[in-house]
Amino acid sequence: MSESNGRHFVAIVGGAVSGSVAAELLAEDGIEVAVIEQNERPYGKIEDGLPRWHHIQRKKEFEKIRDRLTKPGVHFVPCTKLGRDFNFEELARDLGFSAVLLANGAWRDRPFPVPNADRWVGRGLQYQNPFINWFNHRNEKDYVGQWIEVPQAAAVFGGGLASIDVVKICQLESFGRAVRNRGIEWDMHTAEKKGIEKFCADVGIDDYRELGVEPCTLFYRRRIEDMPLAQPPDNATPEQMEKTFNARRKLLEIAQKKLKFNVQDCTIPLEFVIESGHVRGITVQRTEVVDGRPRPVEGSEKVVRTNLIISSIGSLPESIPGMPMSGNHYNWEDWDIGKLTGYPGVFGVGNVVTGKGNIRASYLHSQSVTNYLRQNYFRGALGAASAEAVKEHLETKQPLTAEKFAELRDIVRQRQIRVGYIADYQTWIDTHTPGDLE
Repeated sequence: MSESNGRHFVAIVGGAVSGSVAAELLAEDGIEVAVIEQNERPYGKIEDGLPRWHHIQRKKEFEKIRDRLTKPGVHFVPCTKLGRDFNFEELARDLGFSAVLLANGAWRDRPFPVPNADRWVGRGLQYQNPFINWFNHRNEKDYVGQWIEVPQAAAVFGGGLASIDVVKICQLESFGRAVRNRGIEWDMHTAEKKGIEKFCADVGIDDYRELGVEPCTLFYRRRIEDMPLAQPPDNATPEQMEKTFNARRKLLEIAQKKLKFNVQDCTIPLEFVIESGHVRGITVQRTEVVDGRPRPVEGSEKVVRTNLIISSIGSLPESIPGMPMSGNHYNWEDWDIGKLTGYPGVFGVGNVVTGKGNIRASYLHSQSVTNYLRQNYFRGALGAASAEAVKEHLETKQPLTAEKFAELRDIVRQRQIRVGYIADYQTWIDTHTPGDLE
């Protein structure tokens, strides 16, 4: 390792999959990294967005992140939020980090497309991100967030894998209440794994329909085969696309068979039905898909009665004061390498760029961008063969002086001390993990 390569110091905003992958790769080159995490724990949507019945997968991912964030040269800085504890301009320019990587994901739900929708949040409308956060954390004895009552016959609008998780929660909540009302113990993990029908049979309920649970319904604006539940390969042939369509239908069929929910495709929301200050239904309209786009069908409007609507139509990066935006997204000059317009040395990795919330997509994107920066941005990793490519795309970064490097280390350490991070990563996690967290 060259001395110059060891004199780079990078700030990474967000410590979950994409942030921890970038931290590990940079640390392998002797580049020091401060991982700035807004929460006490760095697990992002693995903890707050992946439903808790995935407890084995969640634990494995927690351990992977721990292993990455405990590499030599990686400094974990919890309870520190960009836009609150550091302003964007300060982090991006003033402090003098060699680079800043934005790995802060997408936590802002897309607005639900009916007039004045957000006026009814908590009064019959819920959004996916806080809904799953509630479901995952409500069993913790120190939970202080909102409490959500999930009635039968909820209406979920969406179509991706996260939407399937939302309807599963609705069904598990409704059937769980009905089973407990019969004096029978309810095990959410077993019911999700085996399915409602098998669980009921095992506890002596011959027909799950005896419970009288009205199923929730998933509404999707396109056709069932268009649901992004499986992805085709790049440049897919017609045969490959048909296989993808079949896989999507099959995945949805399996989920419906296990959890007993309804699906209504080719449907869009128009307006809420409000009664006594609460959402009591929604007017919807049928669509037809023309050239891949849903087109409203005139005269097909109808009212769906429900006491809960959950919007699961996607997530966006949170707006941060000073952050250049282009519509609902950060203003990326180069989407392939996540290069932020007007800020040399600021890049995005993972869901904050791709909009894809799944673990593998975040891992691969972070790996790709970080390896590009290792090869083409940090001096000392450059080879003669790549010099011309670098000249076209990026200015290579000069190493920091010893004084600036020491100054950044001190800034990072002082922030750790301020939030009480005075020992090591594992000690911090052990003392900030709820005892009843699954």
